[in-house]
Amino acid sequence: MGEFTGKTALVTGAASGIGKAIGTAFAQGGANVVLVDRDATAGESLCKTLADSGGLTTFAALDITDASTFAEVVRDTAAQFGGLDIAVNNAGITGPAKLTADYSDEEWAAVIGVNLTAVFTCMRAEIQAMLEGDGGAIVDIASTAGLRGGKGTAAYSASKHGVLGLTRSAALDYARRGIRINAVCPGAIDTPMLERLTESNTTLRQQIAQRSVMGRHGQPEEIASTVLWLCSDSASFVNGQAIAVDGGSTA
Repeated sequence: MGEFTGKTALVTGAASGIGKAIGTAFAQGGANVVLVDRDATAGESLCKTLADSGGLTTFAALDITDASTFAEVVRDTAAQFGGLDIAVNNAGITGPAKLTADYSDEEWAAVIGVNLTAVFTCMRAEIQAMLEGDGGAIVDIASTAGLRGGKGTAAYSASKHGVLGLTRSAALDYARRGIRINAVCPGAIDTPMLERLTESNTTLRQQIAQRSVMGRHGQPEEIASTVLWLCSDSASFVNGQAIAVDGGSTA
């Protein structure tokens, strides 16, 4: 508690699931937190809930594919709080479950646009803000799908592989300019996204859980704790890494 007092953190996809857990954890750690999500109702509700957690919590309703508006939010954040110290790029979509050749151009572009291109444009704005300050830490939320292939997930897997390449390259670009950039690769985490994927199919949920050698789904808070560590001084020499938090499924 209080480890991030005086720091300012921005989290995308913050209204539910992993993003909600990350935003909540930073607020409880004393940070000023800017929550970004296209779900205005859920985002405003979370913002109100976290109002008394520590630092100041604000919410911006936007789609991260709107690069110019996101960059404006980053600039406003830096102006309001005196800089941007932490950014977590969590927002993403799964896309359709299809064989590779069955994707339409539109379906492919939608997944790549949100999961990879928007992560780049978000990072670009975040890095520019951090370069104007005292540096910072960025964490991109990828997936174990970025570490291996998967049947019926070509677009999603390709986008997450791309995020890892982007993360590592950017980490090398800014390692000597005070910015550390890492990625977290969640396995099957008990979130609304997983619920939509399984569509109340309890058998499928159990099958997904059993893919973990621990025999259960991960919890959003378990991802959040890893993200907070990566953004803390305890991880000051950790840079350009892709950390799997998956119960051992990639082992």
